[in-house]
Amino acid sequence: MKKMIAAVLAAASCASIAQAPAQAQQAPEQAATPSVATPTSVQLLPAFTLDQAVLAAGGAAPSNAAAAASVEAARAGRSVAGLRPNPTFQGQVENVAGTGAYRGLRSAETTVGVAFPIELGGKRSARVAVASAQVSRAELQAAIAAADIRVQVTQLYVEAVAAERRFTTARDQARIAAEVLRGAGVRVQAGRASPLEQQRANVARINADANVERLTRLAEAARTNLVRRIGRPIDGPLDTGLLDRLPAPIFGPVAPPIAQGTLALAAADADLAIADAGIRLARANRIPDISVGPALRRLEATNDTAAVFAISIPIPVFNNGRSAIAQATAERTRAEAVRRVTALDVEQAITEAEAEAANAATSARAAAGPALASAQEAARIARIGYREGKFGQLDLLDAERTLAETRVAAIDALASYQNARARLERLTAPAPDQQGN
Repeated sequence: MKKMIAAVLAAASCASIAQAPAQAQQAPEQAATPSVATPTSVQLLPAFTLDQAVLAAGGAAPSNAAAAASVEAARAGRSVAGLRPNPTFQGQVENVAGTGAYRGLRSAETTVGVAFPIELGGKRSARVAVASAQVSRAELQAAIAAADIRVQVTQLYVEAVAAERRFTTARDQARIAAEVLRGAGVRVQAGRASPLEQQRANVARINADANVERLTRLAEAARTNLVRRIGRPIDGPLDTGLLDRLPAPIFGPVAPPIAQGTLALAAADADLAIADAGIRLARANRIPDISVGPALRRLEATNDTAAVFAISIPIPVFNNGRSAIAQATAERTRAEAVRRVTALDVEQAITEAEAEAANAATSARAAAGPALASAQEAARIARIGYREGKFGQLDLLDAERTLAETRVAAIDALASYQNARARLERLTAPAPDQQGN
């Protein structure tokens, strides 16, 4: 009997390869049954797509709010960097509390004035350059946060869709197990089978029902996690067809990945730009600033008033700025090395992600195509043969178990491809235009 069922399975596999495209299209339609966690009335609403989920999550994500606050702080810092130093009010009293003619305040000389600091060496423009580079880095970090949110939401969305499909598969298998149990009961009552056959069918039905209950909870948990991430209820069914969108097979050599223009390398370039601006600022700080300002002096003895003009210049004896330049130069060397490492890491990660996505697509095509079609045909033949008494119950249970495992494997393969594609898109996401276009 086992040889006969093996021959039938092999014949069904060969016949189903020609029918694979049509059956592969039918399988997603069967798996698109909404989750039990979704009310029936909601199914009349349009599908809640992945793009809608990403858009909703962007408005509710704390990381987006933090990135926006960082951009705002960096822009405020650039405004502060462009401000000139504040003037200083100065007051001085001389020739007081002495002896003789200088006793008390009789010969006091009171001077009041204002000192205006004058920055030399282009310090203000250098500060603005550092702040502008920090603004660009903060804007890139906001783009990175948005790209990370898209990956996270995509993974949660794919898991929710896959969980609904697994639930649908388990529900179908539970229905089939119940039918097998009823058929076994009829055969036992007719004396065509032993009670052991009915007990085996009952065990399969119990396990199938338990699997439905377990996958119901997992589907509800996956949907709840998605709702929590996007920060709003889901008003319609999920786009279950998302899993079936596979790329066309790629033949021939693949172009080597290029890190230039990606978010990761753009962030490293921004850090290098900040380091370059820091060197310019350190060099500008080596030039001493001067303070100048007018003042008025009143002489108590004669009650006369005279003008005073003051100028002060610091002498860079102990701190001449060389250590600050050395520190900024070392920081620039570090940033340049990190940029080179980032370029290598990004290209390596893209290469691995491309291979992972391509392999996942190949596995998904095989699992959701010929393999699934063959398993469906084998299960159909086994059911017919069991009803007609040509196959035993063990052959039927084995065919049904193979079909269930193949359907779950197809769902897992499709979900793995969508997750791999999302990670690849994250790695190759282009950096935004720094001019805001």
